[in-house]
Amino acid sequence: MKHHQGRLEVITGPMFCGKTDELLRRLRRAIIAKQKIQVFKPGFDVRYGSQKVTSHAGNEYNAFPIDSITELPSKLQADVTVVAIDEAQFFEEEIVDVVQNLVDRGIRVIVAGLDMDFRGVPFGSMPQLLARAEIVDKLHAICMVCGEEATRTQRLVNGEPAYYDDPIIIVGASEMYEARCRIHHQVPVKEG
Repeated sequence: MKHHQGRLEVITGPMFCGKTDELLRRLRRAIIAKQKIQVFKPGFDVRYGSQKVTSHAGNEYNAFPIDSITELPSKLQADVTVVAIDEAQFFEEEIVDVVQNLVDRGIRVIVAGLDMDFRGVPFGSMPQLLARAEIVDKLHAICMVCGEEATRTQRLVNGEPAYYDDPIIIVGASEMYEARCRIHHQVPVKEG
């Protein structure tokens, strides 16, 4: 079944808020509606296997790993009506044009990704995708310090907050990251 119009849906928030679970929920509904789906993810994210999108809760769906977002158009099957992109913050800025071209072709594009990096700074091209989306859902996690709603991702190194100047991209899960509220999110600056 073909859509009458393309659209962009963005699911965002900190780690452990359920972005991938929400992406998978929308894919299950698209399957029920007899939509043709393709899912893409960054090739270097092999936490749960290279050929699947998997949530921290263990739900999964087959995915095409790609090293550059510019590979996506050549891997797109002709009759696809729904394209899902997980961990979109890791793709280069060309993701904005690739997604726009898909939407212009009448494809429903569902993007999931972190809106901010561990420093609390907008992450990659996510701000551009959020601004262009027809639908935006910002999910919240639970702060691991106080139990309030968490909107930030805290990176930990040996149990301590990572420094602002540490590398932006380090793929990991609960051993390196926690969800935190604004009050308990800490990003120290190295002295000297």
